Amino acid sequence: MKELRYLDDVSSLVLNEDKCIGCGLCTEVCPHSVFELQDRKAQLVDFNACMECGACVTNCPTDAIAVNPGVG
Repeated sequence: MKELRYLDDVSSLVLNEDKCIGCGLCTEVCPHSVFELQDRKAQLVDFNACMECGACVTNCPTDAIAVNPGVG
């Protein structure tokens, strides 16, 4: 979603790919399509679209995603 931007490179979103089990929940709940599954792992494909809502963090069963809402 290239049209939904505020400031580039300020999000606090972090993905630990080693912890990812490829469940795909982050891709389902992210309202801005920040994630995609590639090779059975989540990948950040549009980091700057992250609005730090925390939906991905709340739904990740392995704590592979972290975000500090309101910082970025």
